Amino acid sequence: MMRDSVASTTVASIGYDEPTQTLEVEFNTGSVYQYYNVTAFLYDQLMQAPSKGQFLNTNIKNAYPYSRVG
Repeated sequence: MMRDSVASTTVASIGYDEPTQTLEVEFNTGSVYQYYNVTAFLYDQLMQAPSKGQFLNTNIKNAYPYSRVG
């Protein structure tokens, strides 16, 4: 999945696949996670959030199924 680099102290890049509603996040540690059933609206909110890490912690982590893929 293609990811876009983002300005964040914890997140390196973010990608999204709308047909499968899969959000892919690469953290600055090098770990890559996919979060499932994430709506395009929520993805748009994440990309507009001033703090990507805080938005992930508040709205996505522990709220959506996920797996580590890298």
